[in-house]
Amino acid sequence: MIKPRVDQLLDHADSHYAAVVVAAKRARQINSYFHNLGEGGFGEYPPPMVEVGAQRNYLSMALQALADGKLKYEYRA
Repeated sequence: MIKPRVDQLLDHADSHYAAVVVAAKRARQINSYFHNLGEGGFGEYPPPMVEVGAQRNYLSMALQALADGKLKYEYRA
């Protein structure tokens, strides 16, 4: 079963496409954050905004943050 559900994601995104783009970008930021922890420089990468569990991967953390309404985005003009 996919968690969070798609209808929860669409409450905070305009479309499926927007949800995928926003979650993918946030997952890359979380990945960079964890990879830079050992190097001592993590100032430019924001930490995860949801609880980090042992079985959670970066994409599921990003999707949960989007479903919780913690990610905001806007389109470029």
